[in-house]
Amino acid sequence: MKKAFLGFLAVAGFGCACAFGQGKTGTETVTITQNYVFPPVGLANSETAAVNLANIAPVPAATTTTTPVAAPSCTGTVTFANAAGVIIGGKALPFTVGGGDIATVSLPSGGLVLTAPPARGLILASVQQTITRPSTTPCSLVFSLEVFDMTSGVTHVFLGNASATAPPVTPILPILEQLL
Repeated sequence: MKKAFLGFLAVAGFGCACAFGQGKTGTETVTITQNYVFPPVGLANSETAAVNLANIAPVPAATTTTTPVAAPSCTGTVTFANAAGVIIGGKALPFTVGGGDIATVSLPSGGLVLTAPPARGLILASVQQTITRPSTTPCSLVFSLEVFDMTSGVTHVFLGNASATAPPVTPILPILEQLL
């Protein structure tokens, strides 16, 4: 009898622990920040940098359903830091990009101290995307970093990312097997 009672207490205790460990359910909203950091790049006196952001989420067609679908929108910030890790301009720069739109966030002027000679400095650009789940607002953000000449506009460096919703790359082996 004593063993059966102890077994019952163990099972009941485990069941209660599992029930309390379930957490909240239902419509709990969670907001996270996804961070992407570009590799460091150098800038000369005649150059500047910018991060270009595009929301490639399709704009939903008008529907007759009772569940509203919001227009696509991506939000977040862009940060430029110098070689010492200090944020240039003192703060992150906010962005909002609608569906099919492109936005550019430029390096704040006067924030990068270039040493002479050579008159060049290093920067580290990053994109912080705000993501809320669950969400009815579509967002598929792609972005790039470019360094270009301020006088001519000629691009000297281009670093891009891939869309998080891009289709997977088809392995080449099955295609080769079909050809053979």
